[in-house]
Amino acid sequence: MLFSPFIAARYLKPKRTFVSIITVISILGVVLAVWMLTVVIAVFTGYGERLKESILGFEPHLTIDAGGFIGDFVPVLEEMEKIEGFTGITPFVSGQVIMDYRGLRSAPTIRGIMPPKGAELERLEGKIAVQKELGPSSLSKRGNFALLDPYSAVIGDGIADSQNIKIGDTIVLQSPRDVQSFMNRLDELSSAENADERERLFDEFREFTAPQEVTVTGIFDSGHWDFDSTFVYVHLETAQVLYGFDLEECHGVAARVEDAFRAHEYSEKLHATLPQQFRAMTWGERYQAIFNAVATEKQAMYIILFMIMVVGAFCIMNTMITVTVQKRSEIGLMKALGSTEEQIVGIFLLQGLLVGIIGVAVGMGLAQWTIFERNTIGGWLGETFGIAIFAEDIYKVDGGIPARQSIKDLVTISVGSFVACTVAALIPALIAAGLQPARALRSE
Repeated sequence: MLFSPFIAARYLKPKRTFVSIITVISILGVVLAVWMLTVVIAVFTGYGERLKESILGFEPHLTIDAGGFIGDFVPVLEEMEKIEGFTGITPFVSGQVIMDYRGLRSAPTIRGIMPPKGAELERLEGKIAVQKELGPSSLSKRGNFALLDPYSAVIGDGIADSQNIKIGDTIVLQSPRDVQSFMNRLDELSSAENADERERLFDEFREFTAPQEVTVTGIFDSGHWDFDSTFVYVHLETAQVLYGFDLEECHGVAARVEDAFRAHEYSEKLHATLPQQFRAMTWGERYQAIFNAVATEKQAMYIILFMIMVVGAFCIMNTMITVTVQKRSEIGLMKALGSTEEQIVGIFLLQGLLVGIIGVAVGMGLAQWTIFERNTIGGWLGETFGIAIFAEDIYKVDGGIPARQSIKDLVTISVGSFVACTVAALIPALIAAGLQPARALRSE
């Protein structure tokens, strides 16, 4: 066995001394740092990926508009169909409405689209929520996403569950603009001075858009809490009627492409093809603030939790200095017998590296167990302390606590831990190497 590793392992061997106690504390500091850092970074990575998956799986990859309104979407569709790579194109009308269901009113956002077909219909059908029937293994889909006629609607399971809406129920949709105009006309009618004016106001009344009654034919679960609790999908014509649009008018055109991560390339093609007043925005641009916030929080947690590693490194340094003082005579004897300064430095550097190896190995093992049992642990903490560990309405995604590990994160944490432990042992190693044999042995 090599000299430096043998002595380093011997110094780490427990001997029921004060040095052994602080050595164990040093190892525990590394274990806690690696454990917490690995778990937290895995959760942040998983959260970002799940958020991205929920958005990419449901939202359009590109939206084209002209200041929020397109007077004639037919030429836009014709230009887009000339470009290869689009897997789904639909004009849409989107905005807030007043929804009435059995006297219970809410203000969801409608999105009027053309009835999906082919691969687009198959993709949306995959987002239809499921429910248990007679047994735990018996599941059935909650309707469909076909939107076959203007009197059908597909709502999020957040809306459906909160208002107890089921397939086949009828909901009433009313444009907020018409409600305000209706109230204004009532005020004018009440103050009308003669029959002719009242007749004129009644004629204008008849031009108002009537509330739209639609039947719920599907309930979807996108995996994104905001979508599930606020969106109602209707036929394009229904939304056009609610907003007083003609058949060729819409708010914008939504498109999906073969590779969502190349959406910017299609955006550049559309900017070069369409007239200047049109704007094409990718999903990354629309949700950039969310992804930037997640990335910033992840980086902040890296820095904050790595401070625990720094504390552990100071504990290691303290242990090595204590060992250097305690083993002063042994170091002097080894140097007197011919040990080189490099061998003495190697002893303490290897001691720090061994502490890092043990700490990283145990910390990684605890982290893997925690990640595997994260939902069980989160549920127990929630029941015991009455707190929501990963509330869907706050973090906007469902499916429990997310977690995803990457090789890059694991390597960064492991290497960073080894470097911190080794650097912490460097100063004591240099102190030990600088001891003079005669002075070290003088006190013996």
